[in-house]
Amino acid sequence: MSECTHDCSTCKSSCADRKPTKEDFLKPMNKFSNVKKVIGVVSGKGGVGKSLVSCLLAAKCRKAGLNVGVLDADITGPSVPKSFGIESRAMQNETGLLPAVTKTGIKVMSINLLLEDVNSPVVWRGPVISGVIEQFWTDVNWGDLDYLFVDMPPGTGDVALTVFQSLPVDGIVIVSTPQDLVKMIVNKAYNMAKLMDVPVLGLIENMSYYQCPDCGKKINVFGESQIDETADELNVPVLAKLPINPDIAKLVDSGSIEDVDCPQLDEFVDALK
Repeated sequence: MSECTHDCSTCKSSCADRKPTKEDFLKPMNKFSNVKKVIGVVSGKGGVGKSLVSCLLAAKCRKAGLNVGVLDADITGPSVPKSFGIESRAMQNETGLLPAVTKTGIKVMSINLLLEDVNSPVVWRGPVISGVIEQFWTDVNWGDLDYLFVDMPPGTGDVALTVFQSLPVDGIVIVSTPQDLVKMIVNKAYNMAKLMDVPVLGLIENMSYYQCPDCGKKINVFGESQIDETADELNVPVLAKLPINPDIAKLVDSGSIEDVDCPQLDEFVDALK
């Protein structure tokens, strides 16, 4: 028997001193799925627009010719199906649960697709919610996807831990707003990602400014942005600054987010391609 090096990541033995590695917690992908990359969209608090950013990224990638899906991991506050105008329920066959498909071909799975009444509250404890998230990975036939975007609930609790441990997350995008507490919000998400050994791809600032339709002047409704300074301190890029746009809100409310034109995300999507 060879001498123990205490490096469990390269050892296959199941000794009493073995420490679990990240791979030990990963759940198997549905065998009919082929998801190349998984990207989480996260924030340290709610109300910053994670679902909006998740859907906009998916729509933008789809327009760029990529095969994409959105896993709605916000079990208690799902909003992804409504943004895409999906009213049907998820189906199932011998390959597993089948995600709903939007008009442009984006695949979506959300708890709202499994409920008889979308207005019914999901009053579940953490372990049950975590189990559902895992099933959205193991039991859903996603088919062939270039990117699967995971719309995370706010904070750093059970669901975030489940996603980071159970899914092979290749990187996260942190969403924030221009308020004074932005640094704390970003730092919470950044530090959890580092703790879980998940790369941070960059920051997206939502509600960054309002652009006057008459004169074109940018108005900082929520104060001066601090996202650039925060990004420099963390040594991560600012991927985009998204404006306050009533037209986008109308399209989202009508289930037509795929019709949104968001040039601010062009550079990031080009990098993904």
